[in-house]
Amino acid sequence: MSTSMKFLFPGTSPGAAPLHVSILDLWVCRWGEPSGEARRVWRSKFPVLQAAQPAWTPGTHTPTPTGHAWDFNWDKRDPSVLSNGKRKESSTEDPSSEQDNSKPKATRNILLIRHSQYNLSGTSDKDRILTPLGREQAEFTGQRLAALGLKYDVLIHSSMARATETAQILSKYLPGVDLVSCDMLREGAPIQPVPPVTHWKPDAVQYHEDGARIEAAFRRYIHRADPKQKEDSYEIIVCHANVIRYFVCRALQFPPEGWLRMGLNNGSITWITIRPSGRVALRTLGDTGFMPVDKVTRT
Repeated sequence: MSTSMKFLFPGTSPGAAPLHVSILDLWVCRWGEPSGEARRVWRSKFPVLQAAQPAWTPGTHTPTPTGHAWDFNWDKRDPSVLSNGKRKESSTEDPSSEQDNSKPKATRNILLIRHSQYNLSGTSDKDRILTPLGREQAEFTGQRLAALGLKYDVLIHSSMARATETAQILSKYLPGVDLVSCDMLREGAPIQPVPPVTHWKPDAVQYHEDGARIEAAFRRYIHRADPKQKEDSYEIIVCHANVIRYFVCRALQFPPEGWLRMGLNNGSITWITIRPSGRVALRTLGDTGFMPVDKVTRT
């Protein structure tokens, strides 16, 4: 008498080996494992067969690492590394004390806000002000920032009209937080996107000029905390979709040319956390879950 049966489950490839199951296995599934002398007799009469190994191994179905390791000195602020890439040599009798004093201890939280909906028909920047819906979106974003209950250190915004107006509305909900305008955060073409798109084609000069400026803005605002900073910080930056998407790619050490593969709603919140070690985490990307569905736009 055969002590096992063969099963070939639906969806299994034709060349796969069938699964062998003993009669004892079926008994155990229905009535439970025998005990004592009964178990010894069952085992001797109906030996348990091992399930056949599949034709594939888990290793063949796992993603292959790219080989690009995380660069902990991506912001050139790793206290253990000099600007020339060499390790520092201590000049004091207590090297551990010197290194501890130069080591960042605080975490920086950067909340990147995309401006609200604006007048697309404006012929110049001063005419591209927020629409009535855009102003309403900014109100929702300001309420959300206030509801988070965080101690914000500063509210920096692009000098373009739509970002400035958005920041001014947000500031109503953040009393005591200073507003700072910055030309470096203006919208532009950071780098030629891959894959290319047909509906938007800046010329090489624009990529050259805007790219340098937006990269400079990234280096200015996205980095680990200074060693003198004792407490975690929360900074708000109101700017533009292209700038934010480029910042996200650079901060996560993703290929920057992939920035256009992401989309951001108007008034959305993107939250980046930078640890003292240089590790970076993306807590939210383009969050507008705090807005009513009929108020959400992406223009």
